[in-house]
Amino acid sequence: MTDTEVAPATPVRPLSKAPDDRRRAWIVTGLLVAFMMINFADKSILGLAAEPIRADLGLSATQFGTANSAFFLLFSIFGAVGGLLADRVRPRWLLLGMVLLWSVSQAPLALGAGAAMLFASRIMLGAAEGPAFPIAQQTALSWFPNSGRNLPSALVTAGTTFGVVLAAPGLTWVITEHGWRSAFGVVAVAGVLWALVWIFVGREGRYAVATGPDTPADPAAGAGEPTPDTVGYRRILATRSWIGVTAAYFATYWMVALTVAWLPSYLHDGLGYSTTASANLVALLWAVNAMALLGQAGLTGWLLRRGAGSRWARARVGGITLLVSAAGCLALTAAPSGPHTVLLLIAAFGICGVMATIAVTTVAEIAPAARRGGALGIMNGVVTTAGLIAPILVGRLVDTHGAAGYQHAVLISAAVLLLGGTAAITLVDPDRDRQRLAR
Repeated sequence: MTDTEVAPATPVRPLSKAPDDRRRAWIVTGLLVAFMMINFADKSILGLAAEPIRADLGLSATQFGTANSAFFLLFSIFGAVGGLLADRVRPRWLLLGMVLLWSVSQAPLALGAGAAMLFASRIMLGAAEGPAFPIAQQTALSWFPNSGRNLPSALVTAGTTFGVVLAAPGLTWVITEHGWRSAFGVVAVAGVLWALVWIFVGREGRYAVATGPDTPADPAAGAGEPTPDTVGYRRILATRSWIGVTAAYFATYWMVALTVAWLPSYLHDGLGYSTTASANLVALLWAVNAMALLGQAGLTGWLLRRGAGSRWARARVGGITLLVSAAGCLALTAAPSGPHTVLLLIAAFGICGVMATIAVTTVAEIAPAARRGGALGIMNGVVTTAGLIAPILVGRLVDTHGAAGYQHAVLISAAVLLLGGTAAITLVDPDRDRQRLAR
C-alpha cells in the first residue's frame, strides 16, 4: 500500500526541504512522546498515592475505585468527539488546549481540595485527556508514510509507559517526602512547560489533510485506495478489521486501567510486596511494556519489508501477545507466590500494551486521511470504556472479598484478554477491508 489516501488541497513541499521535514518529523514525534508521558503521569498519581489519599479523605475501596472510574466518565465521549474534531480543526491547537486543561485540573488538588473536588478534578482531567492518544497518534502519523509508521507510533505509545516508569519512583518519592498533593503540582507544572515548547515547534506533517498554509498534503491518491468522498465513518466502523482491533485494544486498555488504578495496591495488599518494592515493580512492568512496544515495531516492520501482509505482521502479532497475557493472568491466580511471580506479572501486565500501536496503525491503514481522526477517536472512545468499568469493579471485589478480590479481578482480566486476542487473530485483515472500502 502507498500512503496516498487524499488528493492534495495545497501544493506539496519542494523536495529540497525533505531533510528539514525528516528532522522536524522526529522532533515533533519526540514532543508527542513527552506529551504522552505527562498524560500517563497524570493518570498514575491516584494509584501511586492510593493509601495516603484514602486515609486523608476517608475513602473506602469502592469509593476510591469510583474516583478512578470518574476519570473515564467523560473520557470516552470526549475521545470520540475530539477525534472527529481533529478531522476539522488543526490537531496542533487541540493538543495545546488539552495539555493546558490538564494542568488547570490538577491545581485544586495541589492546593488542598477535598473529596468532592477529587471527583470533579478527575472528571475534568478525563474530559481533557480523552482525545489525547488518538490526536497525538494522528499528528505523528501525518509525518510518515504507512511503511514508516510502526516506529513513531510505537514511540508515542511507549510515551505512556515512559511516563509511568519515571512517575512511579519519582512521584512516589515526592509523595513520601512532600505529600500526595505535591505530586499533582509537579505534573501541572510539567504540562505548562510542554505547552510553551509546543507553541513554537508543534505542527502537522506532509501526510495530513491540508488545513492551513503550512500543512502540505499527501501526493495524489493512488488507484484502488479509499477516499473520503466514497468512505464514510459508518463504513469504516463496520469493517471486521475495525471491530477486531477495537475489541483487542479494549482488552489492552482494561489492563492499562487496572495497572494505573490498582496494580500498586494489588502488589502491596494482594501479593505482599512493600510499598517501595511495589513502586519499583510498577516501573519495571511499564519499562518491559516499552521494550515490548519497540520490539513489536521492529518485528512488524521486518515482516512488512519481507512481504508479509498486515494481517500477520500486525494483527496476529498483537493477538498472540494478548493470549500470552491471558495465560499469565491465569497462572497468577493459580500459582503460589515466589520468585517466579515477577515473570508472571511481566507476562500478564508487561507485554499486552503492544496492541495499542497495532490498533492505531491498522485503522490508519484502512481509513483515508480525512477520516483518520474520527476513526481513531471513535475507536478510542469505545476502548476507554474499559477504564470506566475496571477500576470500580475491582473496588467492589476488594470491598466484598478483601485481598482475594484482587485474584478474582485478575481471573476476569484473563477472560477479557482471551476474547480480545481471539478477535485480533480471527477478524483483522487490513488488506481485505481496505479493498472493500475502495469499491
